[in-house]
Amino acid sequence: MRIAITGSTGLIGTALVRSLRTGDASGAEGPAGGAGGGHDVVRLVRRAPRAADEVRWDPGRQEVDTAGLAGCEAVVHLAGAGVGDHRWTAAYKQEIRDSRVLGTRALATALAAMDTPPRVFVCGSAIGYYGDTGDRRTDESAPAGRGFLPEVCLAWEDAAKPAQDAGIRTVFARTGLVVARSGGAWGRLFPVFRLGLGGRLGDGSQYWSFISLEDHIAALRHLLDTEDLTGPVNLTAPEPVTNREVTAVMGKVLNRPTLFPVPAPVLRIALGEFAGDVLGSQRVIPRRLLDSGFSFRHPRIVEAIRAAV
Repeated sequence: MRIAITGSTGLIGTALVRSLRTGDASGAEGPAGGAGGGHDVVRLVRRAPRAADEVRWDPGRQEVDTAGLAGCEAVVHLAGAGVGDHRWTAAYKQEIRDSRVLGTRALATALAAMDTPPRVFVCGSAIGYYGDTGDRRTDESAPAGRGFLPEVCLAWEDAAKPAQDAGIRTVFARTGLVVARSGGAWGRLFPVFRLGLGGRLGDGSQYWSFISLEDHIAALRHLLDTEDLTGPVNLTAPEPVTNREVTAVMGKVLNRPTLFPVPAPVLRIALGEFAGDVLGSQRVIPRRLLDSGFSFRHPRIVEAIRAAV
């Protein structure tokens, strides 16, 4: 297929491009193998294109060079400002929201107007949609939670409506915490734990819904290929674990002590409003992914962490 991707230089985008082109199911980290490659990948960029595989778009101005997307059967939209990259000032919260909502609206509107639109639009989203779920097992049937991230996710997914109205199969990939040795939340954890400075966050009872990088890439490809999947699909491993369990497994796999817990008040001082989401609990289950026949290579946290290192 000819497939267009936004956010192609990020952790997930880089791995997905590599997988689609080469068949490397492990994405950007680890040995090759698994899913077939050979796909023609087009990368959407915000600057003037510098390579034959690049097409320009400007989310802020709602501009997309649809001529460069001609012949694309699928579009995967992964672009968005990192939720944990900066302290949540009012300005950065607006950037988090705009980078997702404006980008999605620009793409969905442009795709809907094409003479021959793509068959499928896989739009990034997040399990932040559900808010704090405590210890309740939560699947795609659950309503949106309350707070900043649920509000962002609601607006993010709603922005794809032009594509849905045009009859394009639209799937929302509600992603959990991706276990990878570089990039994302786990990319920040590994150096700390390797130094022997790792520990639980708060009381450690909060659930973390994780997924290995390799499984995440395989799941995105599954969404592209599975014709009867539309709407929200949780991209998380089948059994979420508590932060306390994550801490223990990290110490065991890396053979390091985990003696330095970070108390909740310290997190709140260091992270501000974002600390509420770090300390919050999300026990999210990939019900629709499992029901559609997807098989996880790393269903347990120990397997995901070992795969990353």
